[in-house]
Amino acid sequence: MTKQDVYAGELAKLTEIFKDVEPAKAGLVAGLIEDAAFLLAENWELKKSISVTGMVKIHPDHPAIQKPTEAAKQYLKNVNSYAVVIKALNGVLAKGVIEEDDELDEFE
Repeated sequence: MTKQDVYAGELAKLTEIFKDVEPAKAGLVAGLIEDAAFLLAENWELKKSISVTGMVKIHPDHPAIQKPTEAAKQYLKNVNSYAVVIKALNGVLAKGVIEEDDELDEFE
């Protein structure tokens, strides 16, 4: 599997999830869907690198001296960005859902 395959798969998955969203909202989230797919694919690639190098470099003579790798730093930034994008996308989906009445509504 390649990074492009991961991107295409995530893009297809998210596009399918949003297929029933009203057209105006779909236009608004199209870029976010692409960003989410991109971030997922980038992190897939970074995870491959991190699995080889690890997330932290440890000094061979002084184990207390440690430093995160650049790949690990970027991975964490991407994870946070991905979470924000997914939360925004989920918010669009949630606004399209009509909440059913529950028993507590009787008391209002």
